[in-house]
Amino acid sequence: MLKKLFPNKILSIKNKTINNLIVLLAIVIAIGLFYSLIISPPDYIQGDSVRIMYVHVPSSFIAIGCFAFIGIASVLNLVFKNKLMPLLAKSWSGIGFIFSIISIVTGSLWGKPTWGIWWVWDARLTSMTILLLFYIAYILTWKFIKKYEDANKISSVIAIVGLFNLPIIKYSVDWWETLHQPSSITLTSAPTIHYTMLIPLIIMFLGMLIYSVIIFLMKYKTEIIKFKLSNKKKIK
Repeated sequence: MLKKLFPNKILSIKNKTINNLIVLLAIVIAIGLFYSLIISPPDYIQGDSVRIMYVHVPSSFIAIGCFAFIGIASVLNLVFKNKLMPLLAKSWSGIGFIFSIISIVTGSLWGKPTWGIWWVWDARLTSMTILLLFYIAYILTWKFIKKYEDANKISSVIAIVGLFNLPIIKYSVDWWETLHQPSSITLTSAPTIHYTMLIPLIIMFLGMLIYSVIIFLMKYKTEIIKFKLSNKKKIK
């Protein structure tokens, strides 16, 4: 049964594959930093502080995207009892957690020269902080609840409830008066950001996405091995 769920080819992700991704990561990040710090112009109002955007925006996208995946995987887990889903979700949780912290910290750093203050209870900043709390609750559930079935159910419920926060993050700048600027990139309209800033932003996002995939592959292999070992102990 375990071999059907976790075929050996999943565990045979070679170090060469990860090493190739690391090389690609180094190239993409180097190009992204060159564009972001040298080629991309300063903003006519914010000056060079706008360059924080090239870390802040991709981090925010990845943090939200990771939790969206975790929430959807948790729904599939509870509905279809698919044993792969919690392992996939756990593998992305740490990544999303780290990028949530980066998003909030860089947002505060960007806010100081732009708004004149490190932190305000702005709708976007507050909803991102709530997302971070959901990540913490999800991760701690797996860490401190020893019984797998209980941890699986509770963490899934936490992730599903956390999904309702994602639209709030997305539309907070539209629903409330907020210091945070409206979204410059949407799926329904052309970007309002100039191409000299859009290009490095996309490159940095790709670099962080590659980094996320590398960490996910390593973490997912670890989760599968831990799951197999725990099931062997139960059989014995």
